[in-house]
Amino acid sequence: MAVAVGALSASADNGVIVQTDAYRWEGDTIYQNEFKAWAEGPYRLRSTYKGRPGYFMPIEQEWSRRNDLTPYPVLTTSNPLHQAIYNMALDEMVNAVEPDTTLRTGKEWAGVWTRDVSYSIILSMAALQPEASMISLMKKVNPSGQIVQDTGSGGAWPISTDRMVWVLAAWEIYKVTGDRAWLEKVYPIALRSMEKDEKTIWSADGLVKGETSFIDWREQSYPKWMQTADIAQSEAMGTNVMYAAALRIVGEMAAELGHKKVAAEYEAKSAELAAAIDRTFYMPEKGYYGMYTYGRDNKILNPRAEALGEALAVLYDVASPERQKEISQSVPQTPFGVPVFYPQISDMPNYHNNALWPWVASYWTLAQAKAGNEQGVLEGIGSVFRPAALFTTNKENLNLDNGDIFTELNSSNMLWCLAGNLALTQQILFGIHFEKDGLRIDPFVPQTLAGDRTLSNFPYRGARLNITVKGYGDKVRSITVNGKNFSAEKGKVIPAKLLKNGADIVVEMADEPIAPMKLNTVGNLKAPLTPITWLSSEPEVSATGVGAGSLLRWNPIEYIGEYIILRDGREVGRTRQTSWPATEEGEWQVIGVASDGTQSFASEPRSNRTGLFGEMKEAKTAMSSPEVSYAPSKSIEGFTGTGFAESDMTSGPVSAVFETLAGSMPEGEYAISFRYANGNGPVNTENKAAIRSVYVDGVDVGTVVLPQRGVGNWDDWGMTNSVKVRLAPGTHTVTLVYNTEDENMNLKTNHALIDGVQVVRTGK
Repeated sequence: MAVAVGALSASADNGVIVQTDAYRWEGDTIYQNEFKAWAEGPYRLRSTYKGRPGYFMPIEQEWSRRNDLTPYPVLTTSNPLHQAIYNMALDEMVNAVEPDTTLRTGKEWAGVWTRDVSYSIILSMAALQPEASMISLMKKVNPSGQIVQDTGSGGAWPISTDRMVWVLAAWEIYKVTGDRAWLEKVYPIALRSMEKDEKTIWSADGLVKGETSFIDWREQSYPKWMQTADIAQSEAMGTNVMYAAALRIVGEMAAELGHKKVAAEYEAKSAELAAAIDRTFYMPEKGYYGMYTYGRDNKILNPRAEALGEALAVLYDVASPERQKEISQSVPQTPFGVPVFYPQISDMPNYHNNALWPWVASYWTLAQAKAGNEQGVLEGIGSVFRPAALFTTNKENLNLDNGDIFTELNSSNMLWCLAGNLALTQQILFGIHFEKDGLRIDPFVPQTLAGDRTLSNFPYRGARLNITVKGYGDKVRSITVNGKNFSAEKGKVIPAKLLKNGADIVVEMADEPIAPMKLNTVGNLKAPLTPITWLSSEPEVSATGVGAGSLLRWNPIEYIGEYIILRDGREVGRTRQTSWPATEEGEWQVIGVASDGTQSFASEPRSNRTGLFGEMKEAKTAMSSPEVSYAPSKSIEGFTGTGFAESDMTSGPVSAVFETLAGSMPEGEYAISFRYANGNGPVNTENKAAIRSVYVDGVDVGTVVLPQRGVGNWDDWGMTNSVKVRLAPGTHTVTLVYNTEDENMNLKTNHALIDGVQVVRTGK
């Protein structure tokens, strides 16, 4: 249900700063139902909040300063709550610095994680903890001199592919410090990592493959039927936007270091990827980007909004200025704040699903400020300050139904959440933006936050700055640096050399109303369940799932309006029944549509195309060789034919011969995939995904990923992603080869069992 912005805004006259249907921030207190939180001075917060009884994580009702904060910025403002929330974030930041000067991910999350620390560095840690930021990033470089992809779905890279956020963080550190030695160190790491990705994770559509950045519990954001191999072949909007930004930044690094040819090459690559993102993901009818493409041989777009990706598209100018404003006004936002994605998955518990993550909300609020959306900024700040005050810590995530911390996992003192909290004050209300040659001051101050505020002792390139912002609005009347007028022209950068001995900067806002924009405030919607489909009149289905059918059937879903029928990723009809004649060959799916138009996930693809299944050469019936230590020495079951082949980094190529017959298998496009087992690790973590290059008749045609399927699960057989190739009638040889570019994140274990090859004509 859309809510008029005017109904939720309030003026400073009655002391209300922001109010939604869920909470109210008034003066120095936040109210939510019968609970409230308030400041008792700049270093003390109190709360009356009581959470769900029996939840594993108790709620503290008080925060007071635990650490010496004198080395850090001092916020002076007329609002004690704002001051206390800022100081609490600084206090928790000090807690997050480990004895080895790395940044701890959270109270419950030890160690350095590539994406967590990188997003935190971009938000505020580059400025406030430059040394720890540098050390932390270098901890995430492996012995091959490449950026580490943390453990993740199916064995990390290339199922998870968001490690390039490291590049964005490294560049932010350079802009903060101006340290050329740092730039010279990180540039080859970024370049080497980009080159590593070039063959493996780029799709034929000119996009980056792999799961959505940071949403790394596959069942939390993908349909249950999707295997990790399916995710490896999908294309996520947020990861692509982040990658487009990283490509451009590598180009900027190259330009700064005098490598003009490389700079031009990477700038062009970034522009090409941005164009592919627009072409693939943008939905004009909704006004924002879809979340990811998914499927098997034919991909479709998941039309959900995904907040981090939308925000990054605005902040890094992947979206055009016109689209930035459209995204700002169109992405759904609930009374508690912007969801990680929208709508929610109804049969999945809260974590990434049905949740607000404060650091994501911070990125979204920064994007709202860039787009010029005053109400969006107010509700964004409120969505971060509300839980910080009520829970007296920077929590990892919040339940979107009621704003509570009752989710599958949670942590206090969460690094990227405290970093985002600090960013709201520093980047928005003080407008502090780092450029490679200086500082850009461009505040965005909503009218209900009008007033004078100062951030003193702010660190910048070895100096200390005192920055005062007076008034409100998005236009600057004047800027003075050490009492001398400086150009207030928008986008003007104060040269770093002007600030090398410290400075007093005073910004006078124009005190003019900000041009009104809309906000798409909605209820917290749950999407329909995913249909489960099957093809009837099938012959007995083989272990590979290749079969034929004449009728597509599915289970009925309650409260459904209609079903959309897809063939090869395209809509071919709609019905209120639970069956559809599948008389043509194709890959069939069904989408449930609720009466309000909300769509379910598409069902698992069911193919009635005929195909070939070939056994791999040099098959074995058991893994009993004494030199093999990857699996228990027992007979392996569930394979087809006479056995399977074993493949690791030293075992050599694995091949199969098959024949496409004129008539039944004519010339055309074929999808080639492999039946495999990988018991080297669990489905949801570690880093032992196997990777192989695919050759057909001696020509390299692509890469397949053989993700982990469970510790010791050598009898659990699944299919890889498919590689498409054009074939003429005749005999062909398909070969799996381990090449140097197929090195995974583990570096040592890159191993799987190969049962056979499946070849299916796609009909194109």
